[in-house]
Amino acid sequence: MAILVTGAAGFIGSNFVLDWIAHHDELVISLDKLTYAGNLANLASVASNPQHLFVQADIADTDIISELLSKHDVRAVLNFAAESHVDRSITGPEEFIQTNIVGTFKLLETVRTYWSALDEKPKAEFRFLHVSTDEVYGSLSKTDPAFSETNRYEPNSPYSASKAASDHLVRAYHHTYGLPVLTTNCSNNYGPYHFPEKLIPLCILNALSGKNLPIYGDGQQIRDWLYVTDHCSAIRRVLEAGTLGETYNVGGWNEKANLDVVNTLCSILDELKPRADGQPYKTQIVFVKDRAGHDRRYAIDATKLERELGWKPAETFETGIRKTVEWYLANQAWVSNVTSGAYRDWVSQQYQA
Repeated sequence: MAILVTGAAGFIGSNFVLDWIAHHDELVISLDKLTYAGNLANLASVASNPQHLFVQADIADTDIISELLSKHDVRAVLNFAAESHVDRSITGPEEFIQTNIVGTFKLLETVRTYWSALDEKPKAEFRFLHVSTDEVYGSLSKTDPAFSETNRYEPNSPYSASKAASDHLVRAYHHTYGLPVLTTNCSNNYGPYHFPEKLIPLCILNALSGKNLPIYGDGQQIRDWLYVTDHCSAIRRVLEAGTLGETYNVGGWNEKANLDVVNTLCSILDELKPRADGQPYKTQIVFVKDRAGHDRRYAIDATKLERELGWKPAETFETGIRKTVEWYLANQAWVSNVTSGAYRDWVSQQYQA
Protein backbone atom coordinates (compact mmCIF):
# COMPACT_ATOMS: atom_id res chain seq x y z
CA MET A 1 0.00 0.00 0.00
CA ALA A 2 1.08 3.59 -0.62
CA ILE A 3 -0.09 7.17 -0.72
CA LEU A 4 0.41 9.51 -3.68
CA VAL A 5 1.19 13.14 -2.91
CA THR A 6 0.95 15.62 -5.80
CA GLY A 7 2.78 18.94 -5.66
CA ALA A 8 5.16 17.17 -3.30
CA ALA A 9 8.20 19.37 -3.94
CA GLY A 10 6.37 22.60 -3.17
CA PHE A 11 6.17 24.36 0.17
CA ILE A 12 3.22 22.64 1.85
CA GLY A 13 3.52 19.40 -0.10
CA SER A 14 7.15 18.81 0.88
CA ASN A 15 6.44 19.60 4.51
CA PHE A 16 3.60 17.08 4.38
CA VAL A 17 5.82 14.37 2.87
CA LEU A 18 8.49 14.86 5.53
CA ASP A 19 5.85 14.94 8.25
CA TRP A 20 4.12 11.80 6.93
CA ILE A 21 7.34 9.79 6.73
CA ALA A 22 8.11 10.80 10.31
CA HIS A 23 4.77 9.34 11.47
CA HIS A 24 4.16 6.38 9.09
CA ASP A 25 6.08 3.51 7.53
CA GLU A 26 4.25 3.09 4.21
CA LEU A 27 5.53 4.14 0.80
CA VAL A 28 5.07 7.80 -0.17
CA ILE A 29 5.05 8.56 -3.89
CA SER A 30 5.94 12.21 -4.37
CA LEU A 31 4.85 13.64 -7.70
CA ASP A 32 5.78 17.13 -8.85
CA LYS A 33 6.13 18.91 -12.18
CA LEU A 34 9.07 20.93 -10.75
CA THR A 35 8.00 24.36 -11.92
CA TYR A 36 9.68 27.45 -10.38
CA ALA A 37 8.30 26.73 -6.88
CA GLY A 38 8.92 22.98 -6.93
CA ASN A 39 12.30 22.31 -5.36
CA LEU A 40 13.80 18.86 -4.91
CA ALA A 41 16.08 20.27 -2.22
CA ASN A 42 12.96 20.36 -0.03
CA LEU A 43 12.95 16.55 -0.11
CA ALA A 44 16.72 16.04 0.15
CA SER A 45 16.48 14.47 3.61
CA VAL A 46 14.40 11.57 2.25
CA ALA A 47 16.05 11.26 -1.17
CA SER A 48 17.65 7.88 -0.31
CA ASN A 49 14.86 6.67 1.96
CA PRO A 50 13.34 3.43 0.58
CA GLN A 51 9.99 4.64 1.92
CA HIS A 52 10.04 7.53 -0.58
CA LEU A 53 9.71 7.56 -4.37
CA PHE A 54 9.93 10.79 -6.36
CA VAL A 55 8.39 11.06 -9.83
CA GLN A 56 8.62 14.19 -11.98
CA ALA A 57 5.30 14.54 -13.78
CA ASP A 58 2.29 16.78 -14.32
CA ILE A 59 -1.02 15.93 -12.61
CA ALA A 60 -2.54 16.12 -16.10
CA ASP A 61 -0.34 13.21 -17.26
CA THR A 62 -2.99 10.51 -17.00
CA ASP A 63 -0.76 7.65 -18.21
CA ILE A 64 1.95 8.16 -15.58
CA ILE A 65 -0.50 8.65 -12.73
CA SER A 66 -2.59 5.66 -13.77
CA GLU A 67 0.51 3.48 -13.80
CA LEU A 68 1.63 4.71 -10.36
CA LEU A 69 -1.79 4.12 -8.82
CA SER A 70 -2.03 0.55 -10.08
CA LYS A 71 1.60 -0.48 -9.61
CA HIS A 72 1.79 0.63 -5.98
CA ASP A 73 -1.75 -0.15 -4.78
CA VAL A 74 -2.29 3.48 -3.79
CA ARG A 75 -4.84 3.83 -1.00
CA ALA A 76 -4.98 7.64 -0.91
CA VAL A 77 -4.21 10.60 -3.17
CA LEU A 78 -3.46 13.95 -1.56
CA ASN A 79 -3.63 16.79 -4.06
CA PHE A 80 -1.38 19.71 -3.14
CA ALA A 81 -0.48 20.49 -6.76
CA ALA A 82 -1.46 24.05 -7.64
CA GLU A 83 -0.26 27.35 -8.95
CA SER A 84 -0.70 29.38 -5.79
CA HIS A 85 0.71 32.91 -5.97
CA VAL A 86 -1.95 35.60 -6.40
CA ASP A 87 0.45 38.10 -7.97
CA ARG A 88 1.50 35.62 -10.63
CA SER A 89 -2.15 34.81 -11.36
CA ILE A 90 -2.78 38.49 -12.07
CA THR A 91 0.08 38.82 -14.54
CA GLY A 92 -0.30 35.33 -16.06
CA PRO A 93 -3.63 33.65 -15.29
CA GLU A 94 -3.53 30.93 -17.96
CA GLU A 95 -1.13 28.67 -16.05
CA PHE A 96 -3.52 28.78 -13.09
CA ILE A 97 -6.42 27.70 -15.26
CA GLN A 98 -4.41 24.85 -16.76
CA THR A 99 -2.99 23.48 -13.50
CA ASN A 100 -5.70 24.23 -10.97
CA ILE A 101 -8.75 23.50 -13.11
CA VAL A 102 -7.74 21.31 -16.06
CA GLY A 103 -5.07 19.50 -14.07
CA THR A 104 -7.43 18.75 -11.19
CA PHE A 105 -10.07 17.51 -13.64
CA LYS A 106 -7.64 15.11 -15.32
CA LEU A 107 -6.35 13.90 -11.95
CA LEU A 108 -9.91 13.24 -10.78
CA GLU A 109 -10.71 11.33 -13.94
CA THR A 110 -7.60 9.16 -13.60
CA VAL A 111 -8.28 8.49 -9.94
CA ARG A 112 -11.95 7.72 -10.62
CA THR A 113 -11.00 5.11 -13.21
CA TYR A 114 -8.55 3.46 -10.80
CA TRP A 115 -10.93 3.59 -7.83
CA SER A 116 -13.87 2.19 -9.80
CA ALA A 117 -11.91 -0.97 -10.59
CA LEU A 118 -10.79 -1.69 -7.02
CA ASP A 119 -12.09 -4.63 -5.03
CA GLU A 120 -14.76 -3.91 -2.43
CA LYS A 121 -12.53 -3.42 0.64
CA PRO A 122 -9.80 -1.20 -0.88
CA LYS A 123 -12.51 0.70 -2.76
CA ALA A 124 -14.31 1.48 0.50
CA GLU A 125 -11.08 2.53 2.22
CA PHE A 126 -9.71 4.71 -0.62
CA ARG A 127 -9.54 8.50 -0.15
CA PHE A 128 -8.92 11.54 -2.36
CA LEU A 129 -7.99 14.58 -0.27
CA HIS A 130 -7.97 17.94 -2.02
CA VAL A 131 -6.01 20.79 -0.42
CA SER A 132 -7.49 24.23 -1.04
CA THR A 133 -7.46 27.77 0.34
CA ASP A 134 -9.57 30.23 2.32
CA GLU A 135 -9.27 32.68 -0.58
CA VAL A 136 -12.14 30.94 -2.36
CA TYR A 137 -14.51 32.62 0.14
CA GLY A 138 -13.56 36.14 -0.92
CA SER A 139 -12.86 39.02 1.44
CA LEU A 140 -14.14 40.00 4.89
CA SER A 141 -14.67 43.34 6.59
CA LYS A 142 -13.16 43.93 10.03
CA THR A 143 -16.44 43.05 11.72
CA ASP A 144 -17.50 40.05 9.64
CA PRO A 145 -17.41 36.62 11.32
CA ALA A 146 -14.60 34.33 10.18
CA PHE A 147 -15.14 32.02 7.20
CA SER A 148 -16.96 28.81 8.03
CA GLU A 149 -17.48 25.84 5.74
CA THR A 150 -20.94 27.16 4.87
CA ASN A 151 -19.72 30.50 3.49
CA ARG A 152 -20.56 30.92 -0.18
CA TYR A 153 -17.69 31.11 -2.66
CA GLU A 154 -16.78 34.65 -3.80
CA PRO A 155 -13.25 34.42 -5.27
CA ASN A 156 -11.67 37.72 -6.29
CA SER A 157 -8.44 36.79 -8.11
CA PRO A 158 -7.65 34.43 -10.99
CA TYR A 159 -5.84 32.25 -8.43
CA SER A 160 -8.75 31.97 -6.01
CA ALA A 161 -11.23 31.55 -8.87
CA SER A 162 -9.23 28.64 -10.25
CA LYS A 163 -9.04 27.02 -6.81
CA ALA A 164 -12.77 27.52 -6.33
CA ALA A 165 -13.37 25.75 -9.63
CA SER A 166 -11.18 22.84 -8.54
CA ASP A 167 -13.10 22.58 -5.25
CA HIS A 168 -16.37 22.41 -7.18
CA LEU A 169 -15.02 19.65 -9.41
CA VAL A 170 -13.97 17.61 -6.38
CA ARG A 171 -17.40 18.06 -4.82
CA ALA A 172 -19.10 17.10 -8.09
CA TYR A 173 -17.06 13.91 -8.42
CA HIS A 174 -18.25 12.85 -4.98
CA HIS A 175 -21.91 13.61 -5.57
CA THR A 176 -22.02 12.34 -9.15
CA TYR A 177 -19.70 9.33 -9.07
CA GLY A 178 -19.39 8.57 -5.37
CA LEU A 179 -15.62 9.22 -5.35
CA PRO A 180 -14.60 9.27 -1.66
CA VAL A 181 -13.29 12.81 -1.38
CA LEU A 182 -12.30 15.17 1.42
CA THR A 183 -11.50 18.88 1.02
CA THR A 184 -9.51 21.17 3.30
CA ASN A 185 -9.47 24.97 2.98
CA CYS A 186 -6.55 26.48 4.84
CA SER A 187 -5.46 29.97 5.85
CA ASN A 188 -2.04 31.50 5.08
CA ASN A 189 0.72 28.97 5.74
CA TYR A 190 4.23 29.87 6.83
CA GLY A 191 7.32 27.95 7.91
CA PRO A 192 10.31 26.05 6.44
CA TYR A 193 10.81 25.63 2.67
CA HIS A 194 8.51 28.55 1.77
CA PHE A 195 9.45 29.91 -1.64
CA PRO A 196 10.69 33.49 -1.10
CA GLU A 197 8.14 35.42 -3.09
CA LYS A 198 5.51 35.25 -0.32
CA LEU A 199 5.46 37.88 2.44
CA ILE A 200 7.32 36.21 5.31
CA PRO A 201 10.22 34.49 3.48
CA LEU A 202 10.59 37.47 1.12
CA CYS A 203 10.97 39.88 4.01
CA ILE A 204 13.41 37.61 5.87
CA LEU A 205 15.54 37.29 2.74
CA ASN A 206 15.43 41.00 1.93
CA ALA A 207 16.15 42.01 5.52
CA LEU A 208 19.31 39.90 5.61
CA SER A 209 20.34 41.19 2.18
CA GLY A 210 19.95 44.84 3.18
CA LYS A 211 17.09 45.35 0.73
CA ASN A 212 13.71 47.03 1.12
CA LEU A 213 10.91 45.14 2.81
CA PRO A 214 7.99 45.80 0.42
CA ILE A 215 4.55 46.13 2.00
CA TYR A 216 1.50 46.44 -0.23
CA GLY A 217 -0.70 49.52 0.32
CA ASP A 218 -1.04 50.47 3.99
CA GLY A 219 -0.05 47.03 5.29
CA GLN A 220 -3.34 46.57 7.13
CA GLN A 221 -4.54 43.57 5.13
CA ILE A 222 -5.40 40.91 7.70
CA ARG A 223 -4.69 37.21 7.34
CA ASP A 224 -5.00 34.19 9.61
CA TRP A 225 -1.56 32.58 9.91
CA LEU A 226 -1.12 28.79 10.12
CA TYR A 227 2.25 27.16 10.82
CA VAL A 228 2.82 24.58 8.09
CA THR A 229 3.40 21.57 10.37
CA ASP A 230 0.07 22.33 12.07
CA HIS A 231 -1.52 22.23 8.63
CA CYS A 232 0.15 18.87 7.99
CA SER A 233 -1.20 17.41 11.22
CA ALA A 234 -4.69 18.65 10.34
CA ILE A 235 -4.54 16.97 6.93
CA ARG A 236 -3.38 13.71 8.50
CA ARG A 237 -6.34 13.87 10.88
CA VAL A 238 -8.87 14.65 8.13
CA LEU A 239 -7.51 11.82 6.01
CA GLU A 240 -7.80 9.46 8.94
CA ALA A 241 -11.27 10.32 10.21
CA GLY A 242 -12.94 12.96 8.04
CA THR A 243 -16.49 12.42 6.81
CA LEU A 244 -16.60 11.69 3.09
CA GLY A 245 -17.73 14.60 0.93
CA GLU A 246 -17.14 17.10 3.73
CA THR A 247 -15.03 20.27 3.77
CA TYR A 248 -12.87 21.19 6.76
CA ASN A 249 -11.46 24.67 7.31
CA VAL A 250 -7.95 24.67 8.76
CA GLY A 251 -6.76 27.81 10.53
CA GLY A 252 -4.28 28.91 13.13
CA TRP A 253 -6.52 31.30 15.10
CA ASN A 254 -3.89 33.97 14.42
CA GLU A 255 -5.32 37.04 12.67
CA LYS A 256 -2.54 39.52 11.98
CA ALA A 257 -2.13 42.57 9.75
CA ASN A 258 0.68 42.22 7.22
CA LEU A 259 2.57 45.17 8.71
CA ASP A 260 2.39 43.60 12.18
CA VAL A 261 3.76 40.32 10.79
CA VAL A 262 6.75 42.09 9.24
CA ASN A 263 7.41 44.14 12.37
CA THR A 264 7.41 40.93 14.42
CA LEU A 265 9.91 39.14 12.21
CA CYS A 266 12.07 42.29 12.16
CA SER A 267 12.17 42.25 15.97
CA ILE A 268 13.20 38.59 15.99
CA LEU A 269 15.95 39.29 13.45
CA ASP A 270 17.12 42.24 15.58
CA GLU A 271 17.59 39.75 18.41
CA LEU A 272 19.03 36.78 16.52
CA LYS A 273 21.09 38.47 13.78
CA PRO A 274 21.45 42.22 14.43
CA ARG A 275 22.40 44.54 11.60
CA ALA A 276 26.06 45.51 11.54
CA ASP A 277 25.16 49.20 11.85
CA GLY A 278 22.98 48.59 14.90
CA GLN A 279 19.85 49.91 13.18
CA PRO A 280 16.56 47.97 13.49
CA TYR A 281 15.46 45.97 10.46
CA LYS A 282 12.10 47.78 10.42
CA THR A 283 13.88 50.82 8.93
CA GLN A 284 14.00 48.80 5.67
CA ILE A 285 10.18 48.71 5.40
CA VAL A 286 8.76 50.54 2.38
CA PHE A 287 5.16 50.79 1.23
CA VAL A 288 4.51 49.96 -2.42
CA LYS A 289 1.53 50.22 -4.75
CA ASP A 290 -1.23 47.89 -3.61
CA ARG A 291 -2.02 44.66 -5.44
CA ALA A 292 -4.92 44.85 -7.91
CA GLY A 293 -8.14 43.71 -6.22
CA HIS A 294 -6.32 43.03 -2.94
CA ASP A 295 -8.64 41.27 -0.46
CA ARG A 296 -8.73 43.13 2.85
CA ARG A 297 -9.21 40.33 5.35
CA TYR A 298 -9.31 36.55 5.55
CA ALA A 299 -10.13 34.68 8.73
CA ILE A 300 -10.80 30.98 9.29
CA ASP A 301 -13.22 29.48 11.78
CA ALA A 302 -11.72 26.03 12.42
CA THR A 303 -14.34 25.05 15.00
CA LYS A 304 -15.74 22.18 12.91
CA LEU A 305 -12.32 20.52 12.67
CA GLU A 306 -11.82 20.77 16.42
CA ARG A 307 -15.36 19.71 17.30
CA GLU A 308 -15.62 16.72 14.97
CA LEU A 309 -12.02 15.50 14.74
CA GLY A 310 -10.36 16.93 17.84
CA TRP A 311 -7.70 18.94 15.99
CA LYS A 312 -6.16 22.17 17.27
CA PRO A 313 -2.96 23.93 16.16
CA ALA A 314 0.09 23.31 18.34
CA GLU A 315 1.84 26.58 17.49
CA THR A 316 0.92 30.14 18.36
CA PHE A 317 1.98 32.80 15.90
CA GLU A 318 4.74 33.85 18.30
CA THR A 319 6.26 30.37 18.50
CA GLY A 320 5.76 29.62 14.82
CA ILE A 321 7.27 32.84 13.49
CA ARG A 322 10.34 32.41 15.70
CA LYS A 323 10.84 28.86 14.42
CA THR A 324 10.47 30.14 10.86
CA VAL A 325 13.09 32.88 11.24
CA GLU A 326 15.45 30.44 12.95
CA TRP A 327 15.01 27.95 10.09
CA TYR A 328 15.86 30.52 7.42
CA LEU A 329 18.92 31.67 9.35
CA ALA A 330 20.11 28.05 9.65
CA ASN A 331 19.41 27.17 6.01
CA GLN A 332 21.06 29.89 3.97
CA ALA A 333 22.31 27.34 1.42
CA TRP A 334 18.71 26.40 0.64
CA VAL A 335 17.79 30.08 0.27
CA SER A 336 20.71 30.69 -2.11
CA ASN A 337 19.68 27.69 -4.18
CA VAL A 338 16.12 28.88 -4.78
CA THR A 339 16.86 32.56 -5.38
CA SER A 340 17.84 32.21 -9.02
CA GLY A 341 18.23 35.07 -11.47
CA ALA A 342 14.71 34.49 -12.79
CA TYR A 343 13.32 34.78 -9.27
CA ARG A 344 15.14 38.07 -8.63
CA ASP A 345 13.79 39.46 -11.91
CA TRP A 346 10.26 38.56 -10.81
CA VAL A 347 10.59 40.27 -7.43
CA SER A 348 12.05 43.48 -8.88
CA GLN A 349 9.25 43.58 -11.47
CA GLN A 350 6.46 42.88 -8.99
CA TYR A 351 7.35 45.13 -6.06
CA GLN A 352 7.79 48.56 -7.61
CA ALA A 353 7.95 51.28 -4.94
